Amino acid sequence: MGNKKKAKKISAKKEKYAKFRKEKPGTMDLTMPDLSPEQAKQKQDDEMSINKFLRFNKNKPVLSLKDKRKRK
Repeated sequence: MGNKKKAKKISAKKEKYAKFRKEKPGTMDLTMPDLSPEQAKQKQDDEMSINKFLRFNKNKPVLSLKDKRKRK
């Protein structure tokens, strides 16, 4: 009563479309394009403005219900 291994039958459909499947790399190589001096300056200005916004834009303290009613 030994285990008999059957040869796996390859479907015709898989065999037909195997040429369209591509090997996918495990890791992606992302490289940022080199920026011109003008683009680098613009990027730096944008980052500075975002940092300023995040630093100084604090949410106002929540008003209590009584204070809200007084304002109306």
